[in-house]
Amino acid sequence: MDISLLWIPATLAATVAQTARNAMQRSLTEQLGTVGATQVRFIYGLPFAVIFLALAVAATGERAPAPGPGFAVFIAIGALAQIGATALMLAAMRARSFSVVTAYLKTEPVQVAVFGLVFLGDALSPQIAAAILIGTTGVVVMSHQPGGLTGGGWRAPLMGIAAGALFGLSAVGFRGAILSLEDGSFLVRASTTLVWGLAIQSVVLGVFLGFADRKGLIESLRLWRVSAPAGFLGALASQFWFIGFALTSAANVRTLALVEVILAQIISRRLFSQQVSRKEIAGMAAIVAGVALLLHAAA
Repeated sequence: MDISLLWIPATLAATVAQTARNAMQRSLTEQLGTVGATQVRFIYGLPFAVIFLALAVAATGERAPAPGPGFAVFIAIGALAQIGATALMLAAMRARSFSVVTAYLKTEPVQVAVFGLVFLGDALSPQIAAAILIGTTGVVVMSHQPGGLTGGGWRAPLMGIAAGALFGLSAVGFRGAILSLEDGSFLVRASTTLVWGLAIQSVVLGVFLGFADRKGLIESLRLWRVSAPAGFLGALASQFWFIGFALTSAANVRTLALVEVILAQIISRRLFSQQVSRKEIAGMAAIVAGVALLLHAAA
C-alpha cells in the first residue's frame, strides 16, 4: 500500500479538528484564564491519546517502541514549545479577532522550514519553497486590515508571530522525536510520541497551576463537561499532525495547514460574528494558490 501521500488527508483532518479546538479554547479563556485554558488541551487530551495508542497497537499487532537516542531532547523541545505557543495564542486571541490571530500564527511555515533545515536537515525543493512563500504572503495580506497591520497595537501581532515561531519549533521537535524512534510503523511511532508529549505537558502545567493558579486548575476540573471535548479535539488534531510529521517534513505539513486560516474565517463569521474584508479574501486566494502549488510539488 502506497502511503506516501497519506500526510495530505491526515493534515487536513488535523486542521479541521484544531480549528474547532481553538474556538473551544478561546471561549474557555474567559472562564479559566489563559493558562487554565491552555492546560485543558493537554490534561484532558492525554487519556484520549492513550486510547489512540492502544488502538494503533491493536490494529498493527506491534508494541509501543522504546525511546531511542535523542528522543528525550526532541520530545522536551516539542512539548515545552507547544505549551508556550498555546498560551501566547490564547492571550493574543483575547486582544484581536480569532481569524486575524490565526493568520499571524500561520507565518509558521517559513519558520518551520528554517527550523527543519537547521535541526533535521529537511531540505526544500524550489517548488515547495515557493509554495511556502506564496501561502505566507497570503497570510500577511489577510492580516493587514483597515487601520494597519497593528490596528489595536503591536502586542497581539507580536504574540501571534511568537506563538507561530514556537508552534514551528514544537512541530520540528515532535517530528525529530518520531524519527528518533527506531521501531514500529509510522502510526505506532506517531501515537507513542503523542502520549509522551501530552504526559510531559500535563505534568508541567499541572504542577505550575498547582502553585501559581490553583483556582484555575480546580475550575478546569469542575468544568470537565466543556473541557473534555476541547481535550478530545486537541488529542485528535495532534494524532493527525503526528501522522503527518511521521510521513513528510514539518514544513510540508504546516504549509498545507494554511487552509486553517480559511476555516477560521468561517468560524469567525458564524460563531463570533466577525466580518471578512476584501484584503482577507485576497489573502485567502494566495493561500489557496500556495497550497495548490505544494500539492502539485508533492504529487
